[in-house]
Amino acid sequence: MRWSQSFLPTLRESPAEAEIISHQLLLRAGLIRKLAGGLYTFLPLGLRVLRKIEAIVRQEMDRAGALEVLMPCLQPPEIWQQSGRYVTAADVLYHVQDRAKKEWVLGPTHEEVITTLAAGEISSYRQLPRNFYQIQTKVRDEIRPRFGLMRAKEFIMKDAYSFDVSDEAAQVSYQKMYDAYTRIFARCGLQALPVEADTGVIGGNLSHEFMVPAATGENEIVYCESGRYAANIEKAVSQGPLIPTPKTGPGPAPEQFPTPGVQTIDHLAAPPYGVAPHCQIKTLVYIVQSQPVVVLLRGDDQLNEAKFAVALGSNQFRPATAAEVFALLNAHPGSLGAVASTLKTPLNPLYADAALRGAAGMTTGANADGFHLRHIELDRDIRVTHWVDLRTVKAGELCAVTGAPLKIRRGIEVGQVFKLGTKYSETLGARFLDETGKQRPAVMGCYGIGVTRTLQAVIEQCHDENGIIWPPSVAPFVVCITPLSVVHGSPVMTLAEKIYAELSAQGIEAILDDRQERPGVKFKDSELVGFPWRVAIGEKSLAKGEVELKRRGGELMAVKADQAVARVREAVRGGGGGLG
Repeated sequence: MRWSQSFLPTLRESPAEAEIISHQLLLRAGLIRKLAGGLYTFLPLGLRVLRKIEAIVRQEMDRAGALEVLMPCLQPPEIWQQSGRYVTAADVLYHVQDRAKKEWVLGPTHEEVITTLAAGEISSYRQLPRNFYQIQTKVRDEIRPRFGLMRAKEFIMKDAYSFDVSDEAAQVSYQKMYDAYTRIFARCGLQALPVEADTGVIGGNLSHEFMVPAATGENEIVYCESGRYAANIEKAVSQGPLIPTPKTGPGPAPEQFPTPGVQTIDHLAAPPYGVAPHCQIKTLVYIVQSQPVVVLLRGDDQLNEAKFAVALGSNQFRPATAAEVFALLNAHPGSLGAVASTLKTPLNPLYADAALRGAAGMTTGANADGFHLRHIELDRDIRVTHWVDLRTVKAGELCAVTGAPLKIRRGIEVGQVFKLGTKYSETLGARFLDETGKQRPAVMGCYGIGVTRTLQAVIEQCHDENGIIWPPSVAPFVVCITPLSVVHGSPVMTLAEKIYAELSAQGIEAILDDRQERPGVKFKDSELVGFPWRVAIGEKSLAKGEVELKRRGGELMAVKADQAVARVREAVRGGGGGLG
């Protein structure tokens, strides 16, 4: 490819809309352009990178035994109603109507479609296992599209779906996809960490996310240095709070004391009260399917809503309004509690975090504005119906696996694998006859990779102050040939054309920068776009029989002109280790 014949509109300054470095570089390097919030057009070089990532994904999916299909983006709402996700995933669904006013759904994912296909085509255990995948555009009604391709309304995703005869067989399929994902991200040049994850609205009982460590990531990863434990913060557990929960007892009966104006944990911890946060009980009220649900945590803990959703079996809940709270507990936030003697009627359900089990000597609201109760013992004074791990893990707590202190870092989710079980096969009728002639639901798994997000994650992880540093496997072009003079027939341009032709003939992707631009402009653009290697040819170096080779981010090296092609070939095919 000749630069002059391509379309590569680089920018000197970062657009105001771009908040993170990878988004800035996508725009500055001329890889994408914004159409509207969450919608982007891929320009020629951006599309080349995208196609290379897709090719790696296809190769590894095929290697793992998955079969490629292509499913409709336009889907009937009935299958979403049948699975139950018409309600549980309502916040991301786009609804459209045809000319007959019939409703359709634009697919954010394809569990319903593939399960409907399997229900019609798979009837015997002899047809299993099966794993189908596609690479297709998805659309989701993101409430706040941001960070370029990281959180867009339209994006490209690889989604795969496995069908097996048993849970044990499904675990084999799950492991194949887990291993394939490890290879995919490594081949893309990414350091991607597999971490335990919450299954969310997708469902199932086992999941891992593949996270790319990045300061700008939207997810938090909890891990220990040994590498034996890593989990999304939504799923993470520990040995418990660093400050133990008070558990001395039995003690005196609950005692009410005035706390005028106290409305927060910090207020109660300050003088004259001095009740440490870990000795307080935080009372939260949520509305679940129109019914109030009360949650108790230590005062120094935060509710992990993903864990709460798992405990409820639903992610459809919201904080209660002040009026709803008062109707239930006869007090306003700041004075709430769940002590049985203060309630009009027993609270059922009443969820309490496991860190409170056996707690004594605690303080909580008295369900009377401006008053609290002390000397509370959970087992004696509060009738908990559900003990569940509901707290968010904190850095420094001890790992439940290794006993080492946990650390927290941010990351970008680029893929996730799920063991679904029979959630979709049962509701959508994907059943088969086993060896005994008994009808059973297929055991499913699903596996997603954000292809467009992976592209941006590579940039987020592989860049410097000058621009992108593409891994050779996904670079738009591996070599940029940069003649400093482009006069036709000149020794510089003649050699540039020769090197370009020889590299191209040997299957090495090269771009010839034949623009009539100053050398500094060419060098800056080459570094901005991020080509792994650059061959610079100038009159002075050529007079000495040399050209300059430079690996992106590395040092300049003078190489004999007649050895340039061989040296570049050696470096490229050697995986990019060096040019010496």
